[in-house]
Amino acid sequence: MKAPSFWWRRAGFLALVFLPISIVIALVARLRFRRKGKSFDIPVICVGNPVAGGAGKTPTAIALAALLKEAGYNPVFVSRGYRGRLSGPVVVDPQRHRARDVGDEPLLLVRTAPTIVSKDRAAAVALAEKEGYDAVIMDDGFQNPSLTKDYSFLVVDARRGVGNGLVMPSGPLRAPLGDQLDRADSLVVIGHAPEAQTIVRPAAKRAMRIFEAAIAPDKAVVERLGDLPIVAYAGLGRPSKLFDTLKEIGKPPVKGIGFPDHHRFKPKDANRLLTEGWYHAARLVTTEKDMTRLPGDETILGELKRNSIALPVTLTFDDRVTILRELKPIIERQRRRRRAP
Repeated sequence: MKAPSFWWRRAGFLALVFLPISIVIALVARLRFRRKGKSFDIPVICVGNPVAGGAGKTPTAIALAALLKEAGYNPVFVSRGYRGRLSGPVVVDPQRHRARDVGDEPLLLVRTAPTIVSKDRAAAVALAEKEGYDAVIMDDGFQNPSLTKDYSFLVVDARRGVGNGLVMPSGPLRAPLGDQLDRADSLVVIGHAPEAQTIVRPAAKRAMRIFEAAIAPDKAVVERLGDLPIVAYAGLGRPSKLFDTLKEIGKPPVKGIGFPDHHRFKPKDANRLLTEGWYHAARLVTTEKDMTRLPGDETILGELKRNSIALPVTLTFDDRVTILRELKPIIERQRRRRRAP
């Protein structure tokens, strides 16, 4: 599914039509938030986003893991492996597992730190605790009350903010904004835009930590793109993020083709994209996440993969020192608790 465009405008007729359903969903979410989740002796650091669709939580989770590793810690990712067939808990092996097994995001996460996939997140955390990792970084799961989180980041794309501020299906929020902010410790704002103030202001009133971050494409890959025209395609919560990134680096695509988030490419998609590339005499450019869903075989999908360039992106925090200062006491406290006789 694609996020409806009316979510990102002032609430109008369509938002009002769905409002009764949104009220019910908001009430259910509020009740779920009151449930007490299962606790573990390993710290659980959650990275979530308040809205449906892509906000940059996976790049944020990867940046947090890299930061903890630089500080000498041994983090592990936990993911439910959305659209993967394995129920888990299973440790992701990039040599053996494919997106159809564990989902696409875990195949990105495992490049930075070990990753455990499980439909039952508590089972994954239990395995991480047993294996002796220093901290769990949960990619998503903020709205899921089954686990007690020791620290939670909410991630927002500054250019999107929280849209019309309503709960799905009237708007993009997964739960009432106030309830989500009350459960979070910090807000990560990616980019700069006035739309972010709709969440920054209420976060500041709650004295939450607010961290700024930026996402930039890999310079070496940008150079590889050369001067040829570009046909870009992406199956993301917001495919236009890839197209906007290419525009910002001076390489606007001659055509941008969007698919739903986690889209499983079919032969007809590959045929269409390869034809577009041939017609425009262009390079095909996609995201790393989309590339994980393409097989490296001799089918037309494999041909699409061989003829596409993935544009990696990296998230950087403006204030890494303060983030580490927030997380270090939690990790050290849990370490001491596990070592105690």
